[in-house]
Amino acid sequence: MTTRPALRIASLVLALPTAGALLFAQQSPDQPSDARSGIDLIIGDRIGAQPRLAVPDCLALTGDPETLDAAATIAQVLFDDLDFEREFRMVARDTYRTIRRARSLTDLPLDAWQELGADGVVSCSVERQPDGQLLVRARLFNVRSLDSTLGVEYTGSYRDVRLYAHELSNEIHRQQRGLEGVARSHLAFVSDRDSESVLGLVPNRQTKEIYVSDYDGANVRRVTVTRSLNVTPAWTPDARAVAYTSYRSGQQDIVISHIYEGRLETPASGNEREHNWLPAFSPDGRQIAFNSNRDGNPELYVMNVDGTNLRRLTNHPAIDTSPTWSPLGHQIAFTSDRTGSPQIYVVGVDGAGLRRITFESYCDRPTWSPSPYNEVAYSSRTGPGHDIKVVDLATNEVRQLTFGQGTNESPSYSANGRHLVFSSTRGSGSKQIFVIGRDGRGLRQITYIGNNEMPSWSR
Repeated sequence: MTTRPALRIASLVLALPTAGALLFAQQSPDQPSDARSGIDLIIGDRIGAQPRLAVPDCLALTGDPETLDAAATIAQVLFDDLDFEREFRMVARDTYRTIRRARSLTDLPLDAWQELGADGVVSCSVERQPDGQLLVRARLFNVRSLDSTLGVEYTGSYRDVRLYAHELSNEIHRQQRGLEGVARSHLAFVSDRDSESVLGLVPNRQTKEIYVSDYDGANVRRVTVTRSLNVTPAWTPDARAVAYTSYRSGQQDIVISHIYEGRLETPASGNEREHNWLPAFSPDGRQIAFNSNRDGNPELYVMNVDGTNLRRLTNHPAIDTSPTWSPLGHQIAFTSDRTGSPQIYVVGVDGAGLRRITFESYCDRPTWSPSPYNEVAYSSRTGPGHDIKVVDLATNEVRQLTFGQGTNESPSYSANGRHLVFSSTRGSGSKQIFVIGRDGRGLRQITYIGNNEMPSWSR
């Protein structure tokens, strides 16, 4: 049996300072032998067709209410995770009532699932262990060959049932499609949902605090509790800390919240005269690009994460703002109004090679895609509001992802580059967080409470 590295839940939750339980993941003893052909493990035999997957409810081997809830939650979250990446055609769950329920992990009526059109079925069981932990077993079956192509076990706390589904989704995408999924990634965003008065600023003005959630908007947790303005969050590359712009001291400065260690840092050392805002981490996590007025005009600067080795990147009487790093860390894209209206520019980290990449009426908040894509998404004024657009840096081709429904701003890419998260006033008129595929498909709303904006997707 091959053992996979243990996964520590403490690295995923924000309930500090408690560390959380351990989640162990390993291959099931009946996992297919490594000697089998990799082709035999891939579900689907129609060239160019997406495999059709079914995810019936997990089998609860212990009948207590908590285990029954865990069984239903894992199956639904797994279905949603698999559906999100659009690598599989999911067999609708409301058709499953025609199929006999499994009596054990391996007792599946695969012929009936094949008649329903499924190429693969995820079989899952959950049970309470004597120590109170939850044991989750899952296998992926090829309904045509009747083989199990994947088998895993997870052991951990009941409070982390969604995590088991997220990890299983990533395992399936990795094995079946060669894709690193985003199910275990997180969002950081700004919200006024807790509605408190801002201290020391405009009377009766609402606070804005930083929150984080799972990629799908679940498990929302509050990061800041300052009763002040906290905006423009940005994840560190290891997703263990969030930097943001805070007015907690009366003026804007950059704060780094190490959310799993319970400590804060202010590396830019702002004061009443020198203000710092809009942090962006380099891909290796060693540097921060940011805005500052320390030399009298809003310019871009780069410093080490501890505040050392500060250097000025831009030098122009116009306003330069909103930095974002290229995937290799050699260039930075940013917004500048040096030609009269805000446009997106690219410059080397040494300040050389400046070039303009947008030529529209008004462009702002660029975000550079991860590899293998080479594009920059941004917010563009297209009328009374803004829309999300993407420019391919190799061809200069621009494509539009949103089309005039409300105003759409602050895009941020997922780690695999296949999705963007952004804020929009579509629908109710309040600001909410949405995700969309880089092809403009798969639009989903993520937040619903209060006003939510300026999202950042963890890498």
